[in-house]
Amino acid sequence: MISVNEYFNATVKSLGYTSAKGKSTIGVMEEGDYEFGTSTHETMTVIEGELIAQLPNETEWKSYTAGDKFEVAANTKFKVKSVGQTSYLCQYK
Repeated sequence: MISVNEYFNATVKSLGYTSAKGKSTIGVMEEGDYEFGTSTHETMTVIEGELIAQLPNETEWKSYTAGDKFEVAANTKFKVKSVGQTSYLCQYK
């Protein structure tokens, strides 16, 4: 079953699904600043656009564009800035 998710007053939307690799979401963020919390390990891949992320325990911000990915441990928070609309794939472990 495909689940529909909306966050931050519908400025972030995603579709959740389960594949042979496990649970994933594919979504789009409007331009803006966001802080997410994790309950499981996440690997986020930028499909199109740009995310500037500040990962847990980091002071620097880093830019991620199409094809780039980053990982976030379970039970942490991370911040992203979406430059324009950005699409992403998030895989959960």
